[in-house]
Amino acid sequence: MSDYPEKTCEIGNLVRHPKSVAAVRGGQKTQQRRDGVYAHPGETFELEGDTFEVVSLQRQRLGDISDADARAEGYPALEVYKQVILSMHAGMTWNADDLVWVHQFTKQGN
Repeated sequence: MSDYPEKTCEIGNLVRHPKSVAAVRGGQKTQQRRDGVYAHPGETFELEGDTFEVVSLQRQRLGDISDADARAEGYPALEVYKQVILSMHAGMTWNADDLVWVHQFTKQGN
């Protein structure tokens, strides 16, 4: 039994946007933040024939996201990441105390 909460979504929905899929496949994106749990460490998912393994899952405050975290999400800087997220979720505000789940993954078969 793990210390992780029950999943709230399917792993196949973790990375869906075409630009995100391309960034994951190209190695520019190694993390996905979500408000729910989509996968537990050790689980795998496929994107256009490539297999990726979730290697960690952790909670993070929005206020603790760094430029390095934004780069792991496939963006050049935190401010760019914030603007994209806010534009995708109408009415959302960036509350530093809000929590997200960080899914970190690696490509298999390298």
